Amino acid sequence: MTKRTASNAVSTASPGLKAGALLAGLGLAASFFYVRAKTSQAEREHPPQGHFVEVDGVRLHYLERGSGPVLVLLHGNGVYTEDFVTSGLLDQAAAHYRVIAFDRPGFGYSDRPRTTIWTPDKQATLLHKALEQIGVESAIVLGHSWGTMVALAMGLQQPDVVRGLVLLSGYYYPSARLDAVAISPPAVPVIGDMMRYTVSPLFSRLMWPGLTKRVFSPRRVDERFDRFPVWMALRPKQLRASAAESALMVPAAISLSRRYAELKVPVVILAGTQDKIVDCGHNSERLHERLPDSRIELAPGVGHMTHYAHPEKVMAAIDEIAAQVGEPLHRRTPEAEALARASESGV
Repeated sequence: MTKRTASNAVSTASPGLKAGALLAGLGLAASFFYVRAKTSQAEREHPPQGHFVEVDGVRLHYLERGSGPVLVLLHGNGVYTEDFVTSGLLDQAAAHYRVIAFDRPGFGYSDRPRTTIWTPDKQATLLHKALEQIGVESAIVLGHSWGTMVALAMGLQQPDVVRGLVLLSGYYYPSARLDAVAISPPAVPVIGDMMRYTVSPLFSRLMWPGLTKRVFSPRRVDERFDRFPVWMALRPKQLRASAAESALMVPAAISLSRRYAELKVPVVILAGTQDKIVDCGHNSERLHERLPDSRIELAPGVGHMTHYAHPEKVMAAIDEIAAQVGEPLHRRTPEAEALARASESGV
């Protein structure tokens, strides 16, 4: 190719390249303003409904309902405390317990400073300090999905405060997770920031129906979950938290799994046999074998969302722990009282 021909080719291509770059820039700008508008709308329609507590400069939001023995609820990745509201678990538990449901760091209305890598242990330390500030001396802790790792870390760190654990559909042992790798890019500085404020929320919104179908599979998506505010979960700050926790999932499980034998509190483990997010055999059954003071209940034909599929079993597990650790009898359900009597008689 002669110099003249090459020059003509460059000059011919340049307008096309410039037009493509201009269109891409306009697309990103349009995405930015759309995401900002949807974020503002979501926060106007779903303002914080609970209280705030500041710990070590981190502002945490939490819901508190009911009275009696304290029950702490820790949500999974991708959602926030509203998941316990839409499932009905928070209100059911509040009939017998003082329920405190935290937005974990970066989710809902809680902060997630970038100066900290928010491992389960870091979150556990933060939440324990938050409980101290709001006057909680002891509690049963329930975690779902990623929240189970934080619950386990709390039990390991503070066995005198955490009376017992209820673990739903947890991820406890490392395994290959290509989905975690795919979800992690929005946590990457600079490039991830640009994605979170432009294209990532839009792609996430397109994938939302398929993702929710997968977490509820093999059952249908529960109609109660239709009330969950999707765009609250797709806000840029929450997408960063979700992406960071996806990236942390495997290393967090590696770290925690080395210490499970040190756990000194009673545990009830619930899981669905057809969970497509975490394999119950590799995780829940294996954890049960490792923990001497544990009971496991597997739900046939149930996926990842055990608290929607069988809230009565979740409540029975909470009551079982309450009876085992000697919570006041007037707060127990009939089932929990029966368990307590059986324990006292040595049955």
